[in-house]
Amino acid sequence: MMLIDALEVLSNSLKQDKRVQAIFIKGSVGRGEQDEHSDLDLYCLVGEKDLDDFLHTRIHHLESYGKLLFHDDIFIVAPQILAVYEDMLHVDLFTVTEQTFIEKDFFKIIYDPDHRLEKFHYTQNLRLSENEFQDAVDDTVWFLFQYKKSAARGNDLWSVNMLNHVMLNLSRVLLHRYKPERAQLGLKTVEASLPEEVIKNVSEIQENITPQKHRIAAVLLRDLLNHQAEWILNEVANPGKIEPLWNRVLEE
Repeated sequence: MMLIDALEVLSNSLKQDKRVQAIFIKGSVGRGEQDEHSDLDLYCLVGEKDLDDFLHTRIHHLESYGKLLFHDDIFIVAPQILAVYEDMLHVDLFTVTEQTFIEKDFFKIIYDPDHRLEKFHYTQNLRLSENEFQDAVDDTVWFLFQYKKSAARGNDLWSVNMLNHVMLNLSRVLLHRYKPERAQLGLKTVEASLPEEVIKNVSEIQENITPQKHRIAAVLLRDLLNHQAEWILNEVANPGKIEPLWNRVLEE
């Protein structure tokens, strides 16, 4: 499997770099859920004093596996090189320090001679925090509110976009109820994690999020939210923040 081959080659290159204190993987590979379509989320732990210097050498390490077809230097959760090789393997190389280590998702240690990652091992999870759940509920209703405005204008393409945002947030809300240990994964794990009836509801909504059918999707979405309303508003930390908008948007 080229993903495992790439991991071995890249790890061997990084181990030779004295600035690299530890190497680990997250994502589907870190959780042992990878398949032939998975990408590789590869992380390097470096010291604060070595961070800037190391960032300039990441392409060199990535090219130890092969020629890059495409790469981009971005920052989402950490400095990151998004790389695609000529064999179409996708690798994301993240660089973190002990101060910027994000305690989300599970990780698999590849190299950690000084046991620097041990203190993070038992804090890894895919659950939503109280604030993250509140945000997911708030954003579900907010984007539904924006959808109503867009649909009223007759802007079908933007209406579809707004409903897609609703579903991205609602998937996290539903997972928080039915499969909280996987809630951070959102929409990508809905089919494998929610009860069959809820999957059926979500699938029917998604099938109708098109420029021609989005109003059907909105009605189905309203019905699903009404069915889930009591639990959601009892579970969210600050129901008074979102309940007034929730009630107005759904009743209309």
